[in-house]
Amino acid sequence: MTDNIPYFPSIRTTLGFDRMSGQRTDKEWVKRQRQTESAKFLILVDARPVLLQIEFGPAGFIRWFSSAEITLLGLEGEEVLLLGSDPEGIPYFSLSISERTAKKRLDRWRELEGNSELRGLAIDGAMSSEELSLVGQAKALAHWNLTQKCCGKCGAGTKSRDGGWRRQCWSCGQSYFPRSDPAVIMLVTDGARFILGKEERFQERFMSVIAGFVEPGESIEHAVRRETMEETGIEVGEVKYVASQPWPFPHNIMIGCRAEALTTEFTLNDSELMDARWVSREDARLMLDKIHPEDINVPPPISIAHMLISQFADGII
Repeated sequence: MTDNIPYFPSIRTTLGFDRMSGQRTDKEWVKRQRQTESAKFLILVDARPVLLQIEFGPAGFIRWFSSAEITLLGLEGEEVLLLGSDPEGIPYFSLSISERTAKKRLDRWRELEGNSELRGLAIDGAMSSEELSLVGQAKALAHWNLTQKCCGKCGAGTKSRDGGWRRQCWSCGQSYFPRSDPAVIMLVTDGARFILGKEERFQERFMSVIAGFVEPGESIEHAVRRETMEETGIEVGEVKYVASQPWPFPHNIMIGCRAEALTTEFTLNDSELMDARWVSREDARLMLDKIHPEDINVPPPISIAHMLISQFADGII
């Protein structure tokens, strides 16, 4: 991130939070941390975090469970994932169960009913960035553990290791580690304007900047040029990195860039975009302030797309 671009509200790493990468390989150490009275546990039910039940006010507050409560809920045998520890040395863990399993096995099911989908919580701004960071980490780690149950080399089952940060095949010994899929998201500009596009899955009157996945053997710059050309038919020259954002839906890292457009005529790929337009700085500000005459909406402040549009509107990038 360049010095003149401020940090933006997003799902990010909690300041002062230690993921304990040096200690989590010690099985006995992880076990001791899990059993401490101060240990905190986040429960995910169908990948949705259990929140505090609050009658009034925002609903985005994590319901942290103690080790004793985990036992009372009958979850002491579930696979637990180590998130890390805070500056006071308090260990944080998460565990993920299905709603079907919870209802079938738990006598105290009602305590787990207050769960919400993470994307909605992030977009609504109902949780602090620190809580979003922890829940995002837990969700991404749980999803990876769920989808890496079998060895890709020999097909045998894998077992959790290192507090959930590694899985190892019981048969051939192959180890697997959590992944993040890189995606580029770019503000394509001709200097005075930038491109907004509308995908078929978007809600009516919602538009965003261009984005796409980085393919194997491809640089970030090449991915920006390829995706822009594929979606809009616009040729891109210089590409500059701006900022990045973890996006645990389920395990992406968004790489934000500014891209210089060499052409201006659109040739849209119907399978990618329904519509695209050039937008001025003035119109960008109206969209951000939700007073655009066409009532066009852009991504909310939680997203790096919002930051890119906002910085362009302010003349920073």
